[in-house]
Formats: sequence, structure tokens, C-alpha cells
Amino acid sequence: MQYFNILKASCEDINVDFDENKYNQLMQYKNLLKEWNEKINLTSITDDEEIIKKHFIDSIKIYKFFPLKDMKKIIDVGTGAGFPGLPIKIVDEKKQVVLLDSLNKRINFLNEVIDTLKLENIETIHGRAEDVAKDKSYRECFDGVVSRAVANMSVLSEFCLPFVKLNGYFIAMKGPAVEEEIKEAKNAISTLGGKIDDIIGIDIEESDLKHNLVIIKKVKETPGKYPRKAGLVTKSPLR
Repeated sequence: MQYFNILKASCEDINVDFDENKYNQLMQYKNLLKEWNEKINLTSITDDEEIIKKHFIDSIKIYKFFPLKDMKKIIDVGTGAGFPGLPIKIVDEKKQVVLLDSLNKRINFLNEVIDTLKLENIETIHGRAEDVAKDKSYRECFDGVVSRAVANMSVLSEFCLPFVKLNGYFIAMKGPAVEEEIKEAKNAISTLGGKIDDIIGIDIEESDLKHNLVIIKKVKETPGKYPRKAGLVTKSPLR
């Protein structure tokens, strides 16, 4: 129970319940992450305490955007090793969560975590956001889209906003300096049907880490031509 108190304090900060069962699930997740990381590259962060702070608490802090608590259906685009989607699911088992990633090796890892933790109402998808967002089963049907993927806001918005239903939200997890990036992405966000709603500062307990949640509300439907074909989104971001 070495990290129980810091995780509980983080959850209390965002008004989310935390108990021993959730703690045990996170510890199982941590152990699997370290085990699989020896076979495939999932994370450069391998120290237990850093995994807790830089992956788990960082992910959980997305609940600082309080409307997330009432969202039933969420997709994590470019989830990688499951961040923030899996911690979101672990601390609120009622959520319906979809984890999307383009690398099958990572999907295999995520499936093992889901099976080991006996998580229900959670789905993994192996695919590119550009392709999956064209599928009617996933397009504009999520209350919330979350992403901690490393891409600028213009690119990330084109990947993510097509999944958000009208009046839903795209929540991008970003570093401490986001103002210039958001300024450059403003037109792209508007073209894709979004509007910047808020920027929420995040502090990680017992560290000097500071991040931001960029909150984008879906105010109109995304035009059917977006997202563009694979490769185009990153090669020539919308301006």
C-alpha cells in the first residue's frame, strides 16, 4: 500500500472515490506495464513512483474537468500504453471506454491488462484515427474524447473532434506551455466544429509537474471530408 495515500489524495482533489480495490488494480497495471516494457517499447518511465505520478495521477487528473464525471461514453485516441483511458476506467468502472491505437502490439498489451483486471464495458480498437473516425459506429457518438498523444493541437483536433458528438467535449492533455499552440490551432478547431471552452491547470501531488487540460466543446458537426486520409493530417496540418 506504498502509494495508496498519494493516489487517494489525488482522487480527493478531483472528488473521485478511491478504495483498496482500485489501488490493487492500478498496481497490477503497473506490474504488467513493467513486464511488457521489457519486450516492447511502451514507456520510457520505469520507476514505480514515476509511473504512479507521471502516468496514473496525470491521467486521473483529467477529472479536474468536472463534466467528465457525467460522461458515459469515452474514447481515448492514440492511447499507447492506456493513458489516460485505463486509469479513467479504473477509477470509474461505470464508464464505457474505447481505447484506440494504431499499433497492434500495444493493443495486445491493453487486452491483457483488461483481462487481468477483469474490466468490463471497455473495448480496444487497432486502427488509425483517420480511418476509424469515418466509421458510423464511432463517428460523432462519444460524450468525451480524450488524448495524451504527442501532436500539436491542429493535428490532434483533426484526429479527435470527428469522434465527439454535438455538445460533447474533446479534452487534450498538454504540457505547461500551450498558449501559442492553441492560438495557431484556433482556425483548425473551428473548421472541425469545435470551440475552445477552457484551459485547466493541473498539479501533480508531491512533484513540480504542471500540465494543462485543453477543453474543446463540439458546437457543430465536423464536415464529412475530415479527418483527411492517413498521412495528410500530420504532413499538412489545418491552418
